[in-house]
Amino acid sequence: MLTLQSDLHGNHLLGALPSHEWQALAPHLELVHLRTEQLLCDSGQRIHHVYFPTTAIISMLSTMEDGSSVEIAAVGREGMTGVPVLTGGETMPNRVQVQCAGFAYRMNAQALKQQFARSDFLRRLMLLYMHALLTQVAQTAACNRHHALNKQLCRWLLIEVDRVASNDLTVTQQLIADMLGVRREGITEAAGKLHDEGLIHHSRGHIKVLDRKGLEARACECYGLVKREFDRLLPRLRQAEAVE
Repeated sequence: MLTLQSDLHGNHLLGALPSHEWQALAPHLELVHLRTEQLLCDSGQRIHHVYFPTTAIISMLSTMEDGSSVEIAAVGREGMTGVPVLTGGETMPNRVQVQCAGFAYRMNAQALKQQFARSDFLRRLMLLYMHALLTQVAQTAACNRHHALNKQLCRWLLIEVDRVASNDLTVTQQLIADMLGVRREGITEAAGKLHDEGLIHHSRGHIKVLDRKGLEARACECYGLVKREFDRLLPRLRQAEAVE
């Protein structure tokens, strides 16, 4: 059980809660360690728990009939999983799987739903997050369709370092290929060029971003668009907290 509000600050949504709001949620929050590739909820499955990542990254994956999949959104310390439980959907339309191991707060979905129904602040907070998440999903779809792989890779790496607040990523080229829905050979070639240009250093199972500005300059506009939307909404969260 959480005893201090500062315990929540690893996750931006929980950290935005005023004291009386986090006191209502805290008894229902359990800090758990998530394993890489751990399945949290499958497509069509009823949502039993929602997760607020602190150091873990969770992927929302669209899976095809042939078993192939592509990432439609990445959720890290800025957000949460299980949004449909708040909109009345109850089940996940896509697979929710751990991309990078780490910690998250787990909460019973029905407990969050009940608090969502009785709290004006929590509703405003979650609706703002849903708006930003939908922007990420829509822009990811457009990016996967229209932009070159090297630009997609830059976008993906920038999102990852934002989610974990570190330039060091424990990730394989095969995982990146799976997330982007492309062949591993394409990722190997694109990552090799970024390495040669001094933007990243990559070794087996590890990538370190060396030049973030350079990476941003080579990424497509999708990264900046989504980041601006999250940044635009966060001040509104702080203002709402001040009103409370």
